[in-house]
Amino acid sequence: MAIQDKEILEALSSSRILTSMITPAVLISACGTLIFSTSARLGRIFDRVTVMKNEVETILQCKSSYPMERLKNLKAQVELQKRRAVLIQKAMAALYTATVLFVAASLAIGVNVAYGSPEQAWIPTLLALAGGLFLFAASTLLLYESRFNLRFVTRTINFIEFLEDKAISQENDKNRPDSGNQK
Repeated sequence: MAIQDKEILEALSSSRILTSMITPAVLISACGTLIFSTSARLGRIFDRVTVMKNEVETILQCKSSYPMERLKNLKAQVELQKRRAVLIQKAMAALYTATVLFVAASLAIGVNVAYGSPEQAWIPTLLALAGGLFLFAASTLLLYESRFNLRFVTRTINFIEFLEDKAISQENDKNRPDSGNQK
């Protein structure tokens, strides 16, 4: 057996290949976890939009109090949900791209250890760095999207407080002596 064939056989049988491929595998797992949670966030947006659509239909059937205030609130909420959905879609695209790049880096490491040379070691490194940049971009988008979610929650709470204030005001009006309800 030639010396070069012996080195290739040793490289293939050594644990260097698997050891080198672990870091991208961990990053692939991280991307998978983020993809799972991000798709759940997108599902929650869909659920919220469906609830808001039903509320608009209720308002249009004249079955809600304060219809104009409700429509104004819903319009703002739907706009937030649209923006969130776009951000989440972009984040998911970045996460899938990062996953592809990490898989490619892992494969490139294996191929380079088995058949490559030190001069080609930059290829898997470049792929992994590009994957890291896409993972960073996705995380930034998700962070930005979470601010829209906070706005959604804050506006919902504000509208609930508006309805509570109206209910208290109506109750106080009923209990006033000059309202004609007292005997």
